[in-house]
Amino acid sequence: MSLTMTQPIIRRLPAQTVNRIAAGEVVERPASVVKELVENALDAGATRIDIVADSGGLTRLLIEDNGKGMSAAELALCIERHATSKLPLDDDGQDDLLNIATMGFRGEALPSIGSIARLSIISQARGMGDAWSVSVEGGQASEVAPVAPLGRPGTRIEVRDLFYATPARLKFLKSERAENLGISDVVKRLAMSRPDVGFFLVQDGRKRLSIAAERGDDTEARKARMTAVIGADFGANALEVDQVREGVRVTGFASLPTYSRGNAMHQYLFVNGRPVRDKLLGGAVRGAYQDFLARDRHPVVALNVELPTSQVDVNVHPAKAEVRFRDAGLVRGLIVGALRHALAGAGHRASTTVAGHALGAVRPEGYRPLQGVQYQAAQHSPLWGRMPEPHQPGVFEPGMSARIERDDSPDYAPDQPQAPAPDWPLGIARAQLHETYVIAQTADGIVIVDQHAAHERLVYERMKAMIAETGVQRQRLLVPEIVDLEEAEAQRLLDRSHELAELGLVIESFGAGSIAVRETPALLKKLNVQGLIRDLADDLAEYDQALSLKEKLEDVVGTMACHGSVRAGRRLNGEEMNALLREMEATPHSGQCNHGRPTYVELKLADIERLFGRR
Repeated sequence: MSLTMTQPIIRRLPAQTVNRIAAGEVVERPASVVKELVENALDAGATRIDIVADSGGLTRLLIEDNGKGMSAAELALCIERHATSKLPLDDDGQDDLLNIATMGFRGEALPSIGSIARLSIISQARGMGDAWSVSVEGGQASEVAPVAPLGRPGTRIEVRDLFYATPARLKFLKSERAENLGISDVVKRLAMSRPDVGFFLVQDGRKRLSIAAERGDDTEARKARMTAVIGADFGANALEVDQVREGVRVTGFASLPTYSRGNAMHQYLFVNGRPVRDKLLGGAVRGAYQDFLARDRHPVVALNVELPTSQVDVNVHPAKAEVRFRDAGLVRGLIVGALRHALAGAGHRASTTVAGHALGAVRPEGYRPLQGVQYQAAQHSPLWGRMPEPHQPGVFEPGMSARIERDDSPDYAPDQPQAPAPDWPLGIARAQLHETYVIAQTADGIVIVDQHAAHERLVYERMKAMIAETGVQRQRLLVPEIVDLEEAEAQRLLDRSHELAELGLVIESFGAGSIAVRETPALLKKLNVQGLIRDLADDLAEYDQALSLKEKLEDVVGTMACHGSVRAGRRLNGEEMNALLREMEATPHSGQCNHGRPTYVELKLADIERLFGRR
């Protein structure tokens, strides 16, 4: 008799194997354990969570909270698969997977962790004087037993020897340092999602994170928490985001374009308070900042999307790290619009770190006489106390590239400089240096303007406004260009043909999987049509927007703005310099050029006085 006749091919797996398979989905690395256990603590109503990790979390993890705790009966149930207190019931008394408001809901974390590690739990329920403990090793659970009270309600969970029951998994882990960074990143993301909870992280005996719970106004609390996690500079350079559309609300903070990073690791998205990673955020942020940053620079963003739980599915990823929106287009459009609205409200503002970097580069030196210079007492100098005349010998030689704006008004007195108008944020032009930089005096400091970068931005914004008003001019191809794609890619492009036509690209169907390009933007004279269409298909698949075409158009407009702006090396008179400053104040986004570099640096008088030891 054959083997297939005596033994069925399909068999039921034992519970221990099932738990280990589930652990492979839920527990990818030590950071996954921390995420699951901290989320449990948040669901339990904790206001303080302490995390301890040794050796990257492999030898020991300890998570302790002051939540509501568990009774002996609940403790026995919590280590069983698919036992949970968080899944709500609908009107018919059925488990409702479409209206989940908690971080967890599957009841998989604790049994999965217990199947591959040594797990021990001590808990004391609120209002009870007794504490209870249970332990699980390699899937084998002990009896629930009484222990000494914790002295307060809450739960203490300790995980030792992670993956000891599945040693093969250890080969796929990274270094201890990398695992520690993973734990730290998870804790920071959870801390940003809940400013009302204190988070304290200790790794290998060293305190890595110590953030007390924030109190007061929700917006200020969130900003304080973001500043505590991301850094003090972020708080000073963050723009508040708050927009609502069709029952969906986006709140949070986004950095000025001049405060950017070299990668997108500092872009955080939370959906109803749940930290998630979603390519939708990357595409939306890139679309909102495409006018202001080079492609290799990324803003710092922390956004929370609030929407009815029925409009989002959180049960699409084993670790709940991804979600699926019922109307992803609405959410993406809202994020883009909210970010652009915040950026427009920033006006000409530039990052405070620009001035900080400038001041940091200054190194006050001790007194050193300059070689070849004869010194004499200041009171004997015929030039002291009066404005030098242009080209006066020994003061301004014809080859020196600097000029000072003199005030020719009757009341002008050189020893009594007039204060600039307080309602001019960029002050009054006082000088031009090296025929490139305009020096202006403000009410409480000075401003140094890069005249070429500033004027380039102003011209760019004018050209954008003109294109928005008149539309993108198109040129008809003598022979339509036929591009062959996959049917799904071609359909995505055809579905957005109206939007592409507004950008100057006219396409139509040319059979299954083929696109006929009949008109292209006139600005893009020499254009690789095949390459552009394929790039657009990729953009629509990944970001749900036509970034390639927009960026090509903006590159051309940026180049035209560059060539049409005031060049470095051109001398400006006082009227021209002040006109430049006034237009910068009136133009949104004038604080940075088209590539995200600052157009001006502002130095406060207090900072300058510190350089000279006056403060």
